[in-house]
Amino acid sequence: EELSFAADEWCEVERNTLRNADSKSLKLDGLSSALESSLTGIHLVGDKDTIADICVLVTLSKFAADSATWPAAVQKYYKCHSTALDRARAAIGNYCPAPPIDLKTNPSLNKVLTAIFSEIVEEIAPDFTLPKSIIKKCDSPKHGDYQCSVTMPAFASIKKSGKPMPPGVNGPPQLAQVIVDKVGAGHPVIESMKIQGPGFIMCKISAAYLQGHIETIMSNKSLPRPVIDGPQQTCLVDFSSPNIAKEMHVGHLRSTIIGEAVCRILEFVGFKVERVNHVGDWGTQFGMLIQYLKEEFPDFANSMPNITDLTAFYKAAKERFDDDADFKKTAQLNVVKLQSGDAECIEIWKLLCDVSRKEFQKVYDRLDVTVEEYGESFYNDKIPPVIEEFQKAGLLSIEEGGAKCVFVENYKVPLMLQKSDGGFGYDSTDMAALKYRLHTVKAQRIIAITDYTQGDHFAMCNRAAHDIGWVDNGQVLQHIGFGTVQGEDGKRFKTRSGTTVRLVDLLDEAVRRMEASLNDRIAGGKANVTPEEVPEVAEAVGYGAVKYFDLRRNPTSNYKFSYDAMLDTKGNTAVYLLYARVRFESIMRKAKAEFDCDVDE
Repeated sequence: EELSFAADEWCEVERNTLRNADSKSLKLDGLSSALESSLTGIHLVGDKDTIADICVLVTLSKFAADSATWPAAVQKYYKCHSTALDRARAAIGNYCPAPPIDLKTNPSLNKVLTAIFSEIVEEIAPDFTLPKSIIKKCDSPKHGDYQCSVTMPAFASIKKSGKPMPPGVNGPPQLAQVIVDKVGAGHPVIESMKIQGPGFIMCKISAAYLQGHIETIMSNKSLPRPVIDGPQQTCLVDFSSPNIAKEMHVGHLRSTIIGEAVCRILEFVGFKVERVNHVGDWGTQFGMLIQYLKEEFPDFANSMPNITDLTAFYKAAKERFDDDADFKKTAQLNVVKLQSGDAECIEIWKLLCDVSRKEFQKVYDRLDVTVEEYGESFYNDKIPPVIEEFQKAGLLSIEEGGAKCVFVENYKVPLMLQKSDGGFGYDSTDMAALKYRLHTVKAQRIIAITDYTQGDHFAMCNRAAHDIGWVDNGQVLQHIGFGTVQGEDGKRFKTRSGTTVRLVDLLDEAVRRMEASLNDRIAGGKANVTPEEVPEVAEAVGYGAVKYFDLRRNPTSNYKFSYDAMLDTKGNTAVYLLYARVRFESIMRKAKAEFDCDVDE
């Protein structure tokens, strides 16, 4: 606390004495006497750099040209840190003022760089038609931030036209050098450029330019939104997708959390987002579930069955199906009845769906997830026309036994649009869903978010959609595959008994542990919350910790789930970030209340 107070005092000296001075009338007397009386080493406070040193030294550096006129103590202090200041300048880029930023348009870096290079290329080759895209992010940060690929087509265009090349240019690399020279050193947006390969220009963005954006954003109450060229586009995101009559488990955690994050990002940048929950609400398993419900709850039509544990209900039905031949036969007949539209079977099926939806919604509410259900059954009547369309296009293969399949390039196993017994499976449903999303929803981008093991399946579906001509120019089909949530042993995260962890139990445990931590901190006088506030705070922090623990990682990577690491108050965790945010808010309130200092200004 004493260290922080002393650093605050020096920051006040910097703010009141130095910051508002100009280079010719720098008021250093107070600083000089303070340095002479208190400086025992090369640091203002303690034995290492603090925020006080940073504030004072950065402000002094603005007037370094007049350093010969400074008092001896100030000169000595500044000289001790001059090397570190030089390194800092190199790290953050030059101090060129950033171009003015229009928050209404807020052009992306891609657009800014495109404009810079387009203007130069048009000057060099006025007859050259620029490609639609000349800028992309570098594959590796070690090469730079962005890559410009305009040089090769521009060189080819000039050569084809027969017009003279710029002096010294006999290939794309030399033309790239001409472009780099015209951009010039010290550009307010581009810190540095280098030429690689056949003429790629690798660009590193100026930290000062980025800082200008951040400062502009921080000084405005509303965040800017990147503008998407042209009319608003629709993006359909397929995520979460649990199965009816089964509880959500830890396997649904990543799809749900990542999917919600993807939707929010797309909405923020201007897409119209369709959030689709492709629930598993159809299939042969419903025959046994219908029969089990009829036997266990014979009065289901008049009294709503009290099914609170879907996992136990499903498990009991499966045991009867495996052990009782008569039950199994009746269950199989129920499947036929359900697919034929039998009124009683449809009623029970709807009841099971409703019970499941209520349980799913409890999880979505806790995680603040919004999703709209379009289950597998929604596409039942759309499957036969899709099969017929593939047959007319000559893309359907009738295999031994009568199965109707579609083979796609580079895959030995086909998509099975209809089984040999006439039934439909995942391939059938997903192809019907894909056509509906492309032609009826008219989504410009479709993103499916599932575990990585389904990557080949979606690649085959997307390839088949291209082969039959469903995909227009500009429409994008994408699969985001994520890794496995593992236990401390590196295997799939399970309970001690070896069963799959229910998602609701995982969330409950996160909240329980957070409550215990908060109560311990209250008992030790380390938490500024009341016992009455603990449940609400524990939920907010616990759920946030679960989300952040997942989202901070590369989606494709597996990760080990650890409550201790997730709820750690130090390091890269939601708990630490939330604590830091609250501390910042407290400092700003204190600054306003005690010093009449509005930080937002």
